[in-house]
Amino acid sequence: MKPQETEIAERLRLAGLRPTRQRVCLAAILFGCGDRHVSAESLHQEALAAHIHVSLATVYNTLNQFKTAGLLREVAFEGDRTFFDTNTSNHFHYYLEETDQLVDIGSTDLEVKGLPELPPGTEIDRIDVIVRLRRSGS
Repeated sequence: MKPQETEIAERLRLAGLRPTRQRVCLAAILFGCGDRHVSAESLHQEALAAHIHVSLATVYNTLNQFKTAGLLREVAFEGDRTFFDTNTSNHFHYYLEETDQLVDIGSTDLEVKGLPELPPGTEIDRIDVIVRLRRSGS
């Protein structure tokens, strides 16, 4: 195993996941270049371009396993539109409609006020804010 793959395998083990070849390869793509947002389809295309032969179903399963293990944050909107974010901290997003991209908004740049009273026995896990953008004059 290459040093980067060894580090990734250890990261997966610490998250409670067995470092299979496919998980290590997909994690190398995901975590190899800083924080980013990916869809299952875009990660699948990146894997194929890197000559990593995995099915789209395997990519979906792996992303969901990484999410459950706390390695990714799921950002879902419009029912079936889902991105996975390697930055798991509490932060918000711009969605650029024309390029189908998510961009982080710094957590100090937005404040949420006036939340309604929570139902008994509940607490806020996180607040997702997605600001949809389009090119002005469109």
